Amino acid sequence: MVDHQNEPSVAPGDIAVGVVIGRASEYFDFFVYGIASVLVFPSLFFPFVDRLEGTLLAFALFAAAFVVRPAGTLIGMQIQRRFGRSTKLTVALFLLGTSTAVMALLPSYEQAGTMAIVLLALCRLGQGLAMGGSWDGLPSLLAMNAPAGRRGWYAMLGQLGAPLGFLIACSLFAYLWNGLTTVDFLSWGWRYPFFAAFAINVVALFARLRLVVTHEYEQELQARELEPCNVADLVGLQGPNLFIGAFAPLASYALFHIVTIFPLSWILLYSQQNVGSFLSLQIVGALLAGAAMLLSGRLADRIGRRRTLGLLAGLIAAFSLFIPLLLNGGKSGQDLFVLIGFALLGLSYGQAAGTVTSNFLPRFRYTGAALTADLAWLIGAAFAPLVALGLSARFGLVSVTVYLLSAAACTLLALRFNRMMRDSGE
Repeated sequence: MVDHQNEPSVAPGDIAVGVVIGRASEYFDFFVYGIASVLVFPSLFFPFVDRLEGTLLAFALFAAAFVVRPAGTLIGMQIQRRFGRSTKLTVALFLLGTSTAVMALLPSYEQAGTMAIVLLALCRLGQGLAMGGSWDGLPSLLAMNAPAGRRGWYAMLGQLGAPLGFLIACSLFAYLWNGLTTVDFLSWGWRYPFFAAFAINVVALFARLRLVVTHEYEQELQARELEPCNVADLVGLQGPNLFIGAFAPLASYALFHIVTIFPLSWILLYSQQNVGSFLSLQIVGALLAGAAMLLSGRLADRIGRRRTLGLLAGLIAAFSLFIPLLLNGGKSGQDLFVLIGFALLGLSYGQAAGTVTSNFLPRFRYTGAALTADLAWLIGAAFAPLVALGLSARFGLVSVTVYLLSAAACTLLALRFNRMMRDSGE
């Protein structure tokens, strides 16, 4: 007789669809803000300083969402305990879409003064809280339900939302930037991607609710103990795993904004290259990252997810050594920076989420996976555009090399520490 007791009651492919749609909508919102931080916000919200300082101030607000994201996760967990997973998800995605859409209605600094900046900051904080609260456990469920020997492939599927979200956001901005005059773009054109975010989030909400509110999924999530736990117990009993989980993917998370948001600011400030053409190149980069993610799934299933992450950390470190040469190498060098960077991002980020989540005891896995992701974003990615642009403007592009090298070193050390803990049986 065939024992069906341990077989998953939900198909991994169905979970993957929900994860990709949900993550794509979230990344779209964040990338719309990130691109606007370079193309729009310095002129409209920080016209009282020069373009460099205005961009740095916009990047500071960009980081604020990642600072409050862990708080959003904890608030979301409380809402889930009291009102259920579907209520939490509805509140989070409504807040995310509303915060993004309201940005399209904001007055400029010339119209409202400091209040315009305050409103922009509040909307950005809303995005961060919503992103934390939108954790639904589906990526963990997807990895746990993956067929034997295919965990790397199915873990990668959840990450495809990142290049998809960037592709849509970048395409919209490229179309508007190339099709409108500068006056029209800064007056009203830039607002359309922010309006689109609300509609995309509504679609994503229904796609995800279709999964998490069904009896089969709820039963599977409970069977896997994918429910909120006491954070004090998590930190007290498995604090080192939070530390490892935050630092293990650091190279990938640091590279994330170094190849998506930072180079656009560098091109606009220090290069003669056409911004519209560069946006089109980044669209090609997003497609390349998606293809590289597919390859990462095959690679991880062949050599292991943690070994893949370590290998890519070494390649990211090697890539960082050539950043000054590439970005100072004219259009051909800058194009190579984007294409190579996106390829490495796809290969590494495809396996960055939840690589060491299995370290957690089952009852801690749901909350542990969410908080390690929050901390990894905060430590590795939140301040990357701000640090990279600020330091490179003052000390040169070699500072970006140092930044990525340090992130790669953290990844390798965390993976080494994780192996030592496993070998010692802790």
